[in-house]
Amino acid sequence: MSAKIIIGVMGPGENATPDENEMAFELGRAIAKEGWAVLTGGRSFGVMEAVMKGARDANGLTIGVLPDAHDKGASENAQIKIVTGMGSGRNIINVLSSNIIVVLGMAAGTASEVALAIKSNKKVILLHQDEITIRFFKNIGTYRILIAKNVEETITQIKDYLAVHQLR
Repeated sequence: MSAKIIIGVMGPGENATPDENEMAFELGRAIAKEGWAVLTGGRSFGVMEAVMKGARDANGLTIGVLPDAHDKGASENAQIKIVTGMGSGRNIINVLSSNIIVVLGMAAGTASEVALAIKSNKKVILLHQDEITIRFFKNIGTYRILIAKNVEETITQIKDYLAVHQLR
C-alpha cells in the first residue's frame, strides 16, 4: 500500500467569511472523494473546521496540526491530532507535511504558510483569492503558485500536479 496523498488546506480561523467556510466544506468533500487526506491547523473554527467537516462528511481522513501543547480547541473533525506546543511555529509542519498546499481565504498566519511553502519549494494553489493577493504571491513565488477560481479547478490542478510528479 502506498502512502496517502496529503492536501494541506490553509486559511483563516476566526476571520474566515461564510463564503470561505462554505467553499472549504465543499473542498474537503472533494478532496476526500479523491481518496486524499486533508491536513489543516486543526482548530474548531474557520476554514480549518469547515474543510475537515467536509472531508469527514465524505468519509475522508483529516489531520489537525495544533498550535498548543494540548488538544483543547481542536476540531472534533480532526481524526489525527498532532499536538505541537509550537504556536505559529507549527505552520512549517503544516507545509512540509503536505504534498501540495491549497489556500482559501487570507490572514497573517495563512500568509506565513504561503511564504513558508514558497521557501520550501512547495506547489501552492491560491483558491478564490483577490488580484492583489495573487499578484503578491506570484511575484515572490513565480512557478510555484497556481490560481483556481473554484473547487473543481482546484481538484483538476491537484490531479495534474500529482500526475506530473507521479504521486498517487
